[in-house]
Amino acid sequence: MAVRAFINWSSGKDAAFALYALQQDEAYNVALLLTTINSEFNRVSMHGLETALLIKQAEAINIPIKTVTLDGQVSMEDYNAIMTAAMTEVKSKGFSHSIFGDIFLEDLKVYREAQLKEVDIIPVFPLWKKDTRQLARDIINAGFKAIVICTNTTVLDITFCGREFDEHFLNDLPENVDPCGENGEFHTFVYDGPNFKFPVAFKKGDFIDRSYNNKSTKGDETTKQRTWDAQFRYLDLVLN
Repeated sequence: MAVRAFINWSSGKDAAFALYALQQDEAYNVALLLTTINSEFNRVSMHGLETALLIKQAEAINIPIKTVTLDGQVSMEDYNAIMTAAMTEVKSKGFSHSIFGDIFLEDLKVYREAQLKEVDIIPVFPLWKKDTRQLARDIINAGFKAIVICTNTTVLDITFCGREFDEHFLNDLPENVDPCGENGEFHTFVYDGPNFKFPVAFKKGDFIDRSYNNKSTKGDETTKQRTWDAQFRYLDLVLN
């Protein structure tokens, strides 16, 4: 009997391919998409995708979606509490396994495993340790269509934002950028694929540039830490 699973859904290519992989495996019944939403902008966390497009994407995949709302400046303590509550609710509805599209970030995998262990949910990583250059091409060759909607402009030229995730995109990537963007170099929105009932129609909107930096407060003095300062360019997509 297939186990009941949900997937941590980013709206991007890695999550879409992880879902597709387990849809071919009779051991899993993937019956829910779970996505975190930034309440400040009403958009998918990290990816910056408008919620209306996320909902339409779920309709195209024909799987129900649950959204978890997070404050734009949520602390790690609050994040853990909110996600634990969400996982407990999902667990109560018969879901026993949680799917992730992670590929090689060891510390993130360890964190996910520890958090899920507290609520007795089993994590599943279908793409774990796959060669990202080959994986990127497997995603394209499987028929997934994706557009790059966010780039870290400290490592990628702004012209990469808004491009199709295809062979030309991969060939143009600098050598220091992972082909799947596993280090956060870029994020995508998947609008069609072999497990879509129909393509999601959208229009390109404006580009939005945002800067973030880590700040730590010691006494009355606030100092910027350069450990993860980053600048991002987002492409605003509009449901057509």
